[in-house]
Amino acid sequence: MRSASIATLLAQFEALVRHEQNIEFWFARELQPLLGYSEWRNFLVAIDKAKESCTSAGQALGDHFRGVTKMVTLGSGAERAIEDVALTRYACYLLAQNGDPRKEAIAFAQTYFAVQTRKQELIEVRLLEADRVRARARLVQSEKELSAVIFERVGDEQSFARIRSKGDRALFGGLTTQQMKDRLDVPDARALADFLPTVTIKAKDFAAEMTVHNTKERNLASEASISGEHVENNRQVRGAMRARGIVPEQLPAAEDVRKVERRLANEAKKLPKTRRAASRSKDLPA
Repeated sequence: MRSASIATLLAQFEALVRHEQNIEFWFARELQPLLGYSEWRNFLVAIDKAKESCTSAGQALGDHFRGVTKMVTLGSGAERAIEDVALTRYACYLLAQNGDPRKEAIAFAQTYFAVQTRKQELIEVRLLEADRVRARARLVQSEKELSAVIFERVGDEQSFARIRSKGDRALFGGLTTQQMKDRLDVPDARALADFLPTVTIKAKDFAAEMTVHNTKERNLASEASISGEHVENNRQVRGAMRARGIVPEQLPAAEDVRKVERRLANEAKKLPKTRRAASRSKDLPA
């Protein structure tokens, strides 16, 4: 396919995209001629095949194929209601996959929507990774605050480690921190939280935040009282997770959060450099 043809088809596909309430979609009747279908009934057959593929993939049809009624203007100036289908990018991808790749437009559409769908998947994965890195950083801060509060009130540098260990045992159904590290193959020199999934990191953070709050609010001043508070908070968090079908100690290990953080940082370095604010200011109107 020539570069000129690619550029033309790209412009045509992008020109048809619609946005409503932050949802990106195409109208089937507008895609129909672009994909080489002269008759609507034949295009409906292709749409039905795409729907079958959607169902086979375990996706909800209503999330990707939505029947709509549109008003069109006839040559006489009168208006008539016609049936159409609003298609998400994924639906368009399935539609193209069920088309004839010998047709230039179909071949282009298969690649175009496949690449765009993959981009969306990569974005979703990156957002989840960034959320986990942020959650781990928040846990570090909440545990630093908890450590400081414990030392201020107890005066023993080892109290925090003992209290945190008891909290872990309550959160993980009786398993110790070391037993969890063994279960998840966490290196001895590394923190358990670096290999926990996001939901468990946030659970530990929430329990630590509650312990800090209640230690100050209730003026707890002994290791036993703060430890009891932390254990109860972790037990309550575990109960909430279990009620939603999540068993903390049964979740698989997640990728080393340090590796994730380095990967995100390296990706950021590859982004185009933005000009400094000083250099941009001269372009702004006075």
